[in-house]
Order: sequence, then C-alpha cells, then structure tokens
Amino acid sequence: MKMEKETNVFVKISEYNDLLDVIALINEKVKEAREILAKIYDLKNQEDAELDHWKNSLDDVERKLKYIDQALYRPKY
Repeated sequence: MKMEKETNVFVKISEYNDLLDVIALINEKVKEAREILAKIYDLKNQEDAELDHWKNSLDDVERKLKYIDQALYRPKY
C-alpha cells in the first residue's frame, strides 16, 4: 500500500461556510426524505389492510353464494 504525504488544504472562510450551509441543507433534505418514506410505508400498510378486508369480504360473499347455489340445486326427495 502506498503512503500518501499529508498536505494542508487552505480554503477561504466564506467558501467553508458555504460548504457547511450546503451540507446542512443536504442533511435536512435527507431527513425530509426519510419522513416522506415513513409516510409512504404507513399508507402502504393501510392500503394492504384495506385490500385484505376487501378480499375477506369477497371470500365471504363467494362462500355464501356457493351455499345458496348448492341449496337451490340440491335434489329434494
């Protein structure tokens, strides 16, 4: 592994402060993105629960229709 010589980097204070502002802004945007993502996951979970409810309701209707169909077409002796 090649060792690199450490060198000093000189930056204008105004550029350094601008850089700090940009980093703070990026951190804020990342935080906002995480909050939005959490809301999206929450909405997805709510949607999945609602879809499960609809599926269960349809399964129930289908089961009842099958029972009625069998009762109506069952031969009576």
